Amino acid sequence: MLEIINRSNDPYFNLALEEYLLNRRDIKEDVFLLWQNRPVVVVGRNQNTVEEINREFVRSRGVEVVRRISGGGAVYHDLGNLNFTFIAHEEPGLSLDFARYTAPVIKALGLIGVKAENQGRNDITIQGRKFSGNAQCRLRGRVMHHGTILFDSNLEDMQQALTVDPAKIASKGVKSVRSRVTNIKEHITSPLTIAEFKNVLSSAIDKGRECRELTPAEQSAVESLRDNKFRRWEWVYGFSPPFNVRKSQRFEWGNIDFRIEVKKGLVKKCRIYGDFFATGDIGIIERQLIGLCYQGEDMRRALESLNLPSYIPEAQPGEIIDLLLK
Repeated sequence: MLEIINRSNDPYFNLALEEYLLNRRDIKEDVFLLWQNRPVVVVGRNQNTVEEINREFVRSRGVEVVRRISGGGAVYHDLGNLNFTFIAHEEPGLSLDFARYTAPVIKALGLIGVKAENQGRNDITIQGRKFSGNAQCRLRGRVMHHGTILFDSNLEDMQQALTVDPAKIASKGVKSVRSRVTNIKEHITSPLTIAEFKNVLSSAIDKGRECRELTPAEQSAVESLRDNKFRRWEWVYGFSPPFNVRKSQRFEWGNIDFRIEVKKGLVKKCRIYGDFFATGDIGIIERQLIGLCYQGEDMRRALESLNLPSYIPEAQPGEIIDLLLK
């Protein structure tokens, strides 16, 4: 087995690396990676990004957002979380086999005195609490299996980043199922760093493994894939299925209710309802938003270009913009 040493904490690079290696049919050995990300929410391939993230929290805290190529639900990564990836050859037609790839994690935990077990199809738990979620992607006889390992992650930030008001968004995306979670560090009796646990896990996977870093050509190819796919808004947000957004709030001057339809990440329809008093054509505000990327800065610029008090004179200039960008 070949271990690719990956020291990057760039989530866009790390997910691009997985796809790059999955497509490298000239690498005959099974491959595994151990890697960490700076704070990021990673959404599943078939999910609606805006439905899975707390946009206000991730924006204010500088948490990045990226989409992966495997299915499953959204997860939060930070440097207290260790990720593992296997890329292996499999016979076509085989059913999903998660236990094969989660076994080394359970074995490594046993070596440090922590009893873990598979639960459901794709989770690993300690005392019934989840610390590892797993997902897979298959391509032309090869499988990529990857999973998270909560070692000493900030669980409060995780909860905040993944908390979304379901009443505001309705879509056809695959929604995440939240579980009670735990950090491995809560269950060990002797001091152990995440770097030390990483070495334990590497040995549990394969003591006789070959290890190497990326060549300059491989590094360049992964960076190109990162920049041309994984960092792009079209992949992170535009790949989301169609969805509808409702943003409403009651102010002193009345209630305002935005109904927005989004397809391929672009605003396709917008209607504004409410009991406010208007002195201008509200349809102009609606039309100003149509065709924009459903993201904060584009919408802010579009609305700031209008003199909103000339349409709703009692409203404070920033109130409507802040409502839409929540």
